[in-house]
Amino acid sequence: MNLSNFFDHTLLRPDCTLEEIKKLCTDAVEYGFAAVCVPPYFVGRASQFVQDTPVKVATVIGFPMGYTTTVSKVEEIKRAIDDGVDELDVVINVAAVKSGNWKDVQSDLDRMITAAHLKRKAIKVILETGLLTDEEILQLCTICRELQPDFVKTSTGVNGEGATVRVVKMLANALGKDIKIKASGGIRTPEETIRLVEAGASRIGASSSVRIMKDHLASQ
Repeated sequence: MNLSNFFDHTLLRPDCTLEEIKKLCTDAVEYGFAAVCVPPYFVGRASQFVQDTPVKVATVIGFPMGYTTTVSKVEEIKRAIDDGVDELDVVINVAAVKSGNWKDVQSDLDRMITAAHLKRKAIKVILETGLLTDEEILQLCTICRELQPDFVKTSTGVNGEGATVRVVKMLANALGKDIKIKASGGIRTPEETIRLVEAGASRIGASSSVRIMKDHLASQ
């Protein structure tokens, strides 16, 4: 299995530097990763660093809590697009989910997905599955089937448990074939990566992508 093109090579630490973002982009180009995922502040520079390569630039919206207003999330999306982003990883409003305000959840997602798709940008909806019940996850999958984001993503990697094979399989069964799955959070080995891909993930979000690839190649 060629693992490299599954990775969104990620650096979202609050204290990350421009030099670290440049290295992230250089590594992504060298290994042939699908994308780099960087803070909104660095989208413009990352776009320059991967210019004229197949590597996409992704950023996060409403990260990591998701409970900012819809208006602010949409404005974040618009600014990231202006800065040159290709893909947007948006956090759902978990507080609205836990309050049972499904109309608000759907409206929030609808407006973000519309803002991205109007500009032909890919959007990944982050569920934060480690904080949700199975019933809440399945209800969110129902909403996503209606709204059709490009991906549903398991986790931010900040709150609750990260990606698991069980949850990826649940998402694959509930979403069908039209919506892809991104597994993210706590993925550090080739073995974990392969299990998640075999469970149904089309993308892997990881900050350890280079180490995973080195270990994978060394085992061949």
